[in-house]
Amino acid sequence: MIKLLFADDEELVRSGLRGMMAGAADIEVVGEAVDGRSAVEAVRRSHPDVVLLDIKMRAPDDGIRALRAILALPSPPAVAMLTTFDIDEYVSLALRLGANGFLLKDIEPAALLRAVRDLARGGAVLDPGVAARMVRAHREGQRAAQPARKLLASLSEREREVVALIGQGLSNAEIGGKLHLSEATVKGYVSAVLSKIGAANRVQAALLAYRGGLLDQI
Repeated sequence: MIKLLFADDEELVRSGLRGMMAGAADIEVVGEAVDGRSAVEAVRRSHPDVVLLDIKMRAPDDGIRALRAILALPSPPAVAMLTTFDIDEYVSLALRLGANGFLLKDIEPAALLRAVRDLARGGAVLDPGVAARMVRAHREGQRAAQPARKLLASLSEREREVVALIGQGLSNAEIGGKLHLSEATVKGYVSAVLSKIGAANRVQAALLAYRGGLLDQI
């Protein structure tokens, strides 16, 4: 029996997933979650084999943060990200963090069941539509690499460390623990970094770390 957990902040999506799994004799839904934090707690509690995780929930980086936390658990499950066509940047980050697959939310029921079974067997899944857009996103990312490196070069060494840890999905408190800084000090660094690189939020800073090669150095 494959134990499945899914997380999405839209009840309609969760209801659809429940319905698609209802007829599968070999799949048991052991949990649902409406945001990243509750998804991580549910994984700890129910120990699923496969997690379907909305890549973008109540906060822009909610799915990314949840992915990182889930994959850091002992014996983590396979995690496939549920996505739409308009968020290639999040797909790139999730790929770098180690997601096992990417599925479009309008996937056909039979294809979703196959994907869950493949994931449970240790495979990886990638919707063809997502794959095509990932190729384009990769090419665009290559073109963006030089400007990203230039922006990163304008930061201090400590600021680059902060950006790299943001790219890993760490919270201010977790960054503080890594760098032996207070949470308030980290918050100041984050604000300064976002201002210097012209980023509106942490996801954009994480993308800069990804495109500028900071995550490859970790």
